[in-house]
Amino acid sequence: MPTQAGDLELAIPKLRAGSFFPSLLERRRRIDQALYAVIMEAYVHGVSTRSVDGLVKALGSDTGISKSEVSRICAELDEQLDAFRSRPLDHIRFPYLFLDATYVKARVDHRIASQAMVIATGVTQDGGREVVGVMVGDSETEAFWTQFLRHLRERGLSGVRLVTSDSHSGLVKANRKVMLGAAWQRCRVHFVRNVFALIPKGSAEMVAATIRTLFAQPTADAVRTRLDTVADMLGRQSPKVERCCWRPRRI
Repeated sequence: MPTQAGDLELAIPKLRAGSFFPSLLERRRRIDQALYAVIMEAYVHGVSTRSVDGLVKALGSDTGISKSEVSRICAELDEQLDAFRSRPLDHIRFPYLFLDATYVKARVDHRIASQAMVIATGVTQDGGREVVGVMVGDSETEAFWTQFLRHLRERGLSGVRLVTSDSHSGLVKANRKVMLGAAWQRCRVHFVRNVFALIPKGSAEMVAATIRTLFAQPTADAVRTRLDTVADMLGRQSPKVERCCWRPRRI
């Protein structure tokens, strides 16, 4: 059996009556759990099935591992991911939903391409968090976000009262279309990042302190009043910053 420590010769004793199989082994699995995990981790990080054989040998296995065996192991990982992405969501209500996206490199039609990976994190009434959805597509279009959110609904997601995300137009439009009755809030982190991208680095500390006052207001009316003041103050340095501050009110 190939292991991280090298190849091991195993001999399972035979009994005169009954049968015996060691509990630390799994039937029909010809590599140990640690090496199994290494192969899956390599696959997740983009190592080709052909290259995994060299990796296994580098870890000390003389026999290596066949490409077909690697493909079988990786297929099991795909099955687990599909089960996670399609599991029912009606076991508990998630009144709060965070939506975000990141771009990753992935194999598409035998070539490496940048793909949008969208993620939904649900928050329960008592503050518990759970990743409720993951999907990969070409880009963050309104159609793609709509498909993703509808898939969450079809799996039983309900009771959403507040959705938090960045102000990507495709996402915001899809949210309005699918998450009927739920309020939308612009993500504070993304908002601050957008502002920082428009100002000189030397002004970052002052701007950060000014923006923090927005989130310290006790009421919605106080926030609106303070937003007008902040937008006017920062707008003297950059009209783009003023427009960035006003955008949440237009949305």
